[in-house]
Amino acid sequence: MARSSTRPHPPGGTGRSDRARGGGLHSSGAAGGGRAARHRVVDIQPLSNRRLVTVFLLLSAALGGLVLRLGWLQVVQGDRLQARARAIQTQSIIPLGKRRTIVDRTGRLVALDEERFTLWAHPRYFNFPGDDPQSVRRPEEVVTRLAAVLARPRQEMLNAMGNRRSGVKLATNLDPETAERVRQLKISGLDLEGYPQRVYPQGQLFANVVGFLNLERVPQAGLEQSRDSDLRRQEMTVSMRRGADGTPLPDGLQAGSLYGDDLRLQLTLDSRLQQVAQQALAKQVKQWSAKRGAALVMDSRSGEILALASTPTYDPNNFWQYDPGMFREWSVQDLYEPGSTFKPINMALALQEKAIQPDGTANDVGQLNIGGWPIFNADRRANGVIDFPTVLQVSSNVAMVDIMSRVKRDRFWHWLHTIGIDTVPDTDLPGAVAGQLKSRQEFTGAAIEPAVAAFGQGFSLTPLKLVQLHGMLANGGRLVSPHITRGLRSGEALASSGTPTGIQLLDPKVTRTVINWMESVVEKGSGKGLQIPGYRLGGKTGTAQKAHNGVYIPGARITSFVAVLPIEDPRYVVLVVVDEPQGGNAYGATVAVPVARQIVEALVVIEKLAPSRPVPKSAAAGSSRG
Repeated sequence: MARSSTRPHPPGGTGRSDRARGGGLHSSGAAGGGRAARHRVVDIQPLSNRRLVTVFLLLSAALGGLVLRLGWLQVVQGDRLQARARAIQTQSIIPLGKRRTIVDRTGRLVALDEERFTLWAHPRYFNFPGDDPQSVRRPEEVVTRLAAVLARPRQEMLNAMGNRRSGVKLATNLDPETAERVRQLKISGLDLEGYPQRVYPQGQLFANVVGFLNLERVPQAGLEQSRDSDLRRQEMTVSMRRGADGTPLPDGLQAGSLYGDDLRLQLTLDSRLQQVAQQALAKQVKQWSAKRGAALVMDSRSGEILALASTPTYDPNNFWQYDPGMFREWSVQDLYEPGSTFKPINMALALQEKAIQPDGTANDVGQLNIGGWPIFNADRRANGVIDFPTVLQVSSNVAMVDIMSRVKRDRFWHWLHTIGIDTVPDTDLPGAVAGQLKSRQEFTGAAIEPAVAAFGQGFSLTPLKLVQLHGMLANGGRLVSPHITRGLRSGEALASSGTPTGIQLLDPKVTRTVINWMESVVEKGSGKGLQIPGYRLGGKTGTAQKAHNGVYIPGARITSFVAVLPIEDPRYVVLVVVDEPQGGNAYGATVAVPVARQIVEALVVIEKLAPSRPVPKSAAAGSSRG
């Protein structure tokens, strides 16, 4: 009997029938075989535990490494990496150190910063547009293109480069137009470094007042030095974060960080009047072979200086070509004895003290001897008993001694001190100094001191101070502060003329009387050369001895003239001082008056001053022919 098979049978049939079906499938063709292939069953083989553990450990190690690396970057290197990122994302805008513009009272440019460029060459990076980025052009090829743009010889630039590979300064002080032409060449290895340069468009015209910056942009004189803090723009280094596309991001920027400072310093000076004064003064100084000269024009109501010219002067754009002694304004910083131009001031003090009356007289005996010192008139003539207008017309020294002797010495000194002879004027003009006045004890203890002070000698002051004092006569007794700036203004805005200010020291009736006496000097006395048809003008000439270290220099004199206009409503004061003119006929009337007349004529036109009275036809015709 046959043994039973131990091979298991699949459910639903025997093994034989299975094989029969299997044989049928294989013989049924391609279609049947494709279906069998798609439905093949693959037996799953179980993984070993060792392999699972290995994979788990590898994944855990990798994840742990990532965690450790992340912790290292975030905790240990976080600050350093953040700083590097900020450095890449942040753009620092470093200020160039520009200064504010200076303009005159009408807005004309007096000083400004213009951008200039220095051209640096780095031969190891020379490359032309379209070249292989790795190629380097020869210096000869580069300077050939630069020569036409810079208008400089090729060999000069080649010599500058030599064998140097980087950091060669090829040119400096390039204007923006030339710099742009260099940029258009698009040559790699050329670098333009911008910087501001101070420019003075008016040249010598305002040099004595504005001053200049040296080559290191350090202020050396004038307003550039005294108003340095006001002229520096409020610039700061700004750090701006940018996005990936370069767009500025608002975070980190404070309000006003990108504000553009457009403030300008406005002067009270008028370029037109300044030019007239400068030219007229320079002509007279040359004609009389004088040492120097100064001319000042002041609005007595506000204290504004409309013109302050002096000669010789210099060009601040090329300051290195001049003697440093020219960099100071002597009319503000140097003292002199005013002489006869101070007589109207003394007469006002005598009237204020009621020592004299407007209709009084003085006795001019021609010569006096006081304390062993002789005092006499310039022409050595005696004029007898004369009224006070005549005292000014003939400029009598002896009569002035008579007038001021009626004022107590202590009161005389008190007034000289009160009006500020020995104090620094309240002014924004740089370098202003105080005058010199004897002490109260010296002045009152010796009769000669008040005697010589009566006709403007024995003490000293600056031309600026004398203008201020005559301004006090013109404005009705107020001592104003002479100044040349109106302050900072934004953009194109301009400030108007200042309002009347000052300390009331004298009675307006007193000053009105003296101003009328000064008119008689122009009508009948030594100021006739100032006469302008139709206008009422007042003035006083002066020719004083020049002292040095308390000793008068033989033959040296200072000639001057002060004018006030218009007499019916006094407002403007003009002072001309010429130091050490040469010649026997060098007096205030011959040297200073012609300069003052030209200035007054220009002032009448610029300020549109109407005539005081109808102009005679003959005078008008003569004026037009002249």
